Amino acid sequence: MDASGNGRRARAPRTGLRTATLLCAAAALAATVVAPASAQSTQSARNTAARAPEPEVLVVVDCSSQAQVRPGEYVLACGDGNNQLIGLDWENWGPKTATATGTDMVNDCRPYCAAGRFRPHPVTVTLANPRPWPGHPGVHRFTTVRLLYTHTTPGPVPHDVTYKLVY
Repeated sequence: MDASGNGRRARAPRTGLRTATLLCAAAALAATVVAPASAQSTQSARNTAARAPEPEVLVVVDCSSQAQVRPGEYVLACGDGNNQLIGLDWENWGPKTATATGTDMVNDCRPYCAAGRFRPHPVTVTLANPRPWPGHPGVHRFTTVRLLYTHTTPGPVPHDVTYKLVY
């Protein structure tokens, strides 16, 4: 309550806050106007660097919709797991492609998939066509995988095949 006894609280004068705000604004303005040319060019360089886009994160998305960078293994047949790349040794990763050597382990499904055996096929893997990953700002994902079999192929797959990655 104030001293007058009318039951109201007395308001603090706002002039102090307004004055402080105006003084800060004036000081900031004066600092930019009075700054020497060398300081201004340094600030300009900082602003340019701040505006330069950061390098995009480049990933391959797995069957669980998880981002992977240089994975050692990658499942190609997400529905049943009957085709997977293992022992991947990445020679490069980005910005347009990623290349690895490894083994494509493919279930021969003989006499049927549950009773089949996994057969190794040496392969060179190339991920390509990076595109923005929807819902993940600043992240690009590879959208195709090329398999170049260096020895035998899992019949009837051709020696050189490219698949679209949909995950």
